Amino acid sequence: MGSNIGIAKKYLDDGFAVGIPTETVYGLAANAFNEDAVSQIFKIKNRPVFDPLIVHVADLDVVGRITTHIPENAKKLAEEFWPGPLTLILNKSSLISDLVTSGQLTVGVRIPRHALTLDLLKALEYPLAAPSANPFKYVSPTSAQHVINQLGGKLPYILDGGHCEVGLESTIVSFDDETPVILRLGGITENQVKAICPDVRVKIQHLPDSVTIPGQLLKHYAPTVPFIPLTQDSGSIKEDDESIGYLFFNKPNEQILKNSKSKIKWLTQNANMNQAASNLYSMLREFDGQNLSRVYFEWAPDEGLGKAINDRLERAQSK
Repeated sequence: MGSNIGIAKKYLDDGFAVGIPTETVYGLAANAFNEDAVSQIFKIKNRPVFDPLIVHVADLDVVGRITTHIPENAKKLAEEFWPGPLTLILNKSSLISDLVTSGQLTVGVRIPRHALTLDLLKALEYPLAAPSANPFKYVSPTSAQHVINQLGGKLPYILDGGHCEVGLESTIVSFDDETPVILRLGGITENQVKAICPDVRVKIQHLPDSVTIPGQLLKHYAPTVPFIPLTQDSGSIKEDDESIGYLFFNKPNEQILKNSKSKIKWLTQNANMNQAASNLYSMLREFDGQNLSRVYFEWAPDEGLGKAINDRLERAQSK
């Protein structure tokens, strides 16, 4: 682990997969033009080949090389949100193999908003295929230590870029002719997309066994401990026991914190949605390491980034 772009580049050039930081989550990256390197991603993550990968690029020139057509609305969204947590689904060129796209004729592309990884991408002669750097279906990593804890023994190098600023995966947008369609909620909100493209549609699907884009599976982003929603009396304790955890959106009142035996965490102290999103995955992982029987959670306000947070919590409770 370290922050040396030259070392990461050498391993990538030699056909290895490495861990990289982005503003969303840490990625498991390999040369998108090298099928042998890409196959390592699926093997290391134990990821089924029917689950396509997102390709990370340095600039729009590379997007033009790996796609055959960029709709005008895609150009508008790219101009507004790139670099940033937005993935666009576009028709792929022959440079992108079917392995990367799971046999589909489209490819997910984005320019990440992380200085270290952008510098790395600019130093490479190829884009990077990079899903999240975690075992398939588990909680995504938001620090280099998270990657070490689960994949460290399988990777020659992890580029350490600190804690991920956004903390949720990218929003994924496809296009029905020119009409944008949001397929996955993430770091860019529906309203942000709508401000640029008022005719945007939302089509979120949680599928049981096969997917067309990353992150569609019903059970995904999930810890091992059971997560149970607080459907009533949100903000209060349902059961009080040291083997039980609670994840609140806001900090609960001091009386609860003082008297409860349960393990209690909260995503934000002052209803800050960005802070809540950034903290979510780290807290899911913390609960997993405490030998708890179950965790009760409070839904976020269902607006803005709260919709993406609730999407991940919904998947966290799926068994």
